Amino acid sequence: MISPELKSGLPSPDELPCSDDTPVDNEDQNLLPNLLLLVLTRIWSARMDWYFGVDMAVYHTTGVSPKVPVVPDAFLSLGVERRKGGRSRRSYVVWDENDIAPILALEMASYSPGGEYDEKMAIYVKLGVLYYVIYNPEFWRRDGHQPFEVYKLVDGRYQQKIGEPYWMPEVGLAIGRSQQVIGGIEQEILSWCDQQGKVYPLPDQVVQEMQQQLAAERQRAEAERQRAEQLARYVRSLGIDPDNLPEN
Repeated sequence: MISPELKSGLPSPDELPCSDDTPVDNEDQNLLPNLLLLVLTRIWSARMDWYFGVDMAVYHTTGVSPKVPVVPDAFLSLGVERRKGGRSRRSYVVWDENDIAPILALEMASYSPGGEYDEKMAIYVKLGVLYYVIYNPEFWRRDGHQPFEVYKLVDGRYQQKIGEPYWMPEVGLAIGRSQQVIGGIEQEILSWCDQQGKVYPLPDQVVQEMQQQLAAERQRAEAERQRAEQLARYVRSLGIDPDNLPEN
């Protein structure tokens, strides 16, 4: 915890830039984290104690300067407000969030190596980020790693974990990869999963499932109507008026 005296000398969130102004390397670096955010807003819609940032500066006091942020491709914090004071955050300032560091950080490897396996990993260790996920679908051979890796902070060091999707009990979610159709194109994305490994669907998939259920219900109703009409015709063929059946 930061002492009140030290905290009083730190800059306020309004005085800090919202990012490092570094452009993303490819469209997936923006798309995939935002898909994770969209799913969270659905499955955690009733919760107000979390925040998921995408390409946002995280300011902390464990680095060279509190004015030098680390900028994950995405991060998740628990135990904080969804909207800080009812407003959108410009950046995530740890000392202004009751000293709550992100519980998860996501980095997506780029065409130009960005220190995901060394410099940034060391920063997240000092910051105390419990889970560190590196997604590297294109350059994993170049970097000598796997396309998808999850690390957990244990006794001050990151240990690579096995299993996909990987269940994170402290988060209450698993994370892994899945094949999905996005904008009419099938591609691999990052997905949240439940403890059994079932993928939480994307919002548009939820709509599609609801539409399919409604269509199935309409088909069942139509089938019941047709059966009722067939029965009525059969009863009439026996000389009985189905609309004037005797009461028991």
